[in-house]
Amino acid sequence: MIRARGVTRVFGRGSGAVHALKGVDLAVPAGKLVALRGRSGSGKTTLINLLGTLDRPTDGSIAIDGEEITGLSDRSMDELRRKHIGLIFQSYALVPYMSGLENVEFGLRLSGAPSKQSKEVAEKALSLVGLKKRMHHRPFELSGGEQQRVAIARAIAHRPKLVLADEPTAELDSKTGLQIVGLFRELVEREGLTIVMTTHDPAMMEIVDHVYALEDGIIV
Repeated sequence: MIRARGVTRVFGRGSGAVHALKGVDLAVPAGKLVALRGRSGSGKTTLINLLGTLDRPTDGSIAIDGEEITGLSDRSMDELRRKHIGLIFQSYALVPYMSGLENVEFGLRLSGAPSKQSKEVAEKALSLVGLKKRMHHRPFELSGGEQQRVAIARAIAHRPKLVLADEPTAELDSKTGLQIVGLFRELVEREGLTIVMTTHDPAMMEIVDHVYALEDGIIV
């Protein structure tokens, strides 16, 4: 699903340049749950942003499902992200005065899904993540774990090839965090998704299929 070769990312220039990634090679098989593990500053978020087409590498190449993405135009990268990639953020990034159902429907509209089917598709996605009975609640009426489940439903509702999650359990207690990663495991097995998540929590390592450890911008 993902093949990265020699990926570097440098921020700034000259003596003040920061080398966030230094020649990363990465292979992610389709239909697997993969973790990018490392401490803060190791390059995890930089790499997930590159894989999610939110940024471009300074050097190297990235292919998603056989398609080279590093040379695509901004418009083509936006299109790829909207239709084929689901993004999950640490901060949930939900619209506060929309219900869970409305948040997922909104995400579907942004992806270009047909509006006539959006409610039915959103309801199905929320049912998949165990929120069928809470889908009409707004974010401030939901627990942290429930808000993250809404964010996951929004990310998977348009049936992406790839889901990328940046520290999805960082704001949750350890028990709820394990439940969220357990949900990822179920989605991989039942829905055939490919999920890549960043984490610094060693408790998550037993649930995932593969682990890449990053340290100072290098996979070690």
